[in-house]
Amino acid sequence: MTTYIALIYTPDMDFNQSGAAEMGAEYAEFGQAAAAVLRGGNALHSTATATTVRVSGGKGGDVLTTDGPYAETKEVLSGYYVLECADLEEAVKTAARIPAAWNGGAVEIRPVVTFA
Repeated sequence: MTTYIALIYTPDMDFNQSGAAEMGAEYAEFGQAAAAVLRGGNALHSTATATTVRVSGGKGGDVLTTDGPYAETKEVLSGYYVLECADLEEAVKTAARIPAAWNGGAVEIRPVVTFA
């Protein structure tokens, strides 16, 4: 088995606004469909809550923070799932059931590095 992370990209949204219940229902349905491989995940608050951190001058240098996301984009990282799948084919089939994949967004699948 391989562990994959499914990075969910959608238009920026505020889960505290109305409509979150409807979206929650879609993702709950996915969770039931993918229960065999789903190991965890969460939604992320909108990019308005993001803080970007950089360190100038290398390790121990000045910490610089900026309000907002790292980059301005049309679609933003809005959540993730951790999947444990037999192979990439199973991970792709599972990702295709995530509502963002068929509802105007995208899902990026990447294997997780494990250190011995």
